[in-house]
Amino acid sequence: MDGLRARQKFKRNNRILETAAELFKQSGYEAVKMENIASASEVSIGTIYNYYQNKGDLLLAIVAMEVHEILQAGNAVVDKPPLNAIDAVDTLVGIYYNHSLVYLSKEMWRVAMSISTQQPTSPFGITYSELDSALANQTCELITKLQKLDLIKADCDIRSIGQVIFNNLNMMFIGFVKDEEMTLAKLRKILRKQTRAIVSVYVPSQ
Repeated sequence: MDGLRARQKFKRNNRILETAAELFKQSGYEAVKMENIASASEVSIGTIYNYYQNKGDLLLAIVAMEVHEILQAGNAVVDKPPLNAIDAVDTLVGIYYNHSLVYLSKEMWRVAMSISTQQPTSPFGITYSELDSALANQTCELITKLQKLDLIKADCDIRSIGQVIFNNLNMMFIGFVKDEEMTLAKLRKILRKQTRAIVSVYVPSQ
C-alpha cells in the first residue's frame, strides 16, 4: 500500500511539474498563477501547496528535473566516451545544451538565474548552485576518464581543465538565454570551435 501511495504521489508531482512547465512556456512565468497550474493539473490548489509554497519553488523543481535528466544522459558519455577527446567533450556539451529547453524556456532560465543571483543564500540559490556544481563535476569526471584512456595528457591538471570547459559553456549559455534570437544551432557551432581550441591543447602528440 505504501509503495502504491508513493508511486501515485510521484506521478502526481510529475504531472504538476510538467503542467507548470508548459504553462510557464506558453503564457510566461509572471502571468501564470498557482490556481492556473492546479486547474490544468486537475488537482486542488491545496494539493499544489502541499508540494510547493510558491511559484519559485515550482520553478526550482523544474530546473532540478531538467538538470537531473541531463546528468543521467551525461553519465552514459562519461562511462563510454567517444575515443577522441574533442568529440567526447563536444558530445557532453551537446547533451547539456540540447536538453536545456525541454522543460524550460529562455525566460524561465532568466528568472531562475535572477533568483539564484539575488538570493544566493536562500534554499533556491543554494540548490541552484548545487545543480550547477553537479554539472561542473560531471564535466571534470569526463576529463578524468579521457586521461585514463590516454586521450588527455598525463601531466595535466584535469580538474582545472574540466572547470574551464564548464565555466565557458556556462557563460555562453547565459548569453544564449539573454538573446531571444539566438538559436541552439548557432550556440552549438560557436561552442564546437571553442571546445576544439581548449581541448586540443591537452591532447597527447601522436
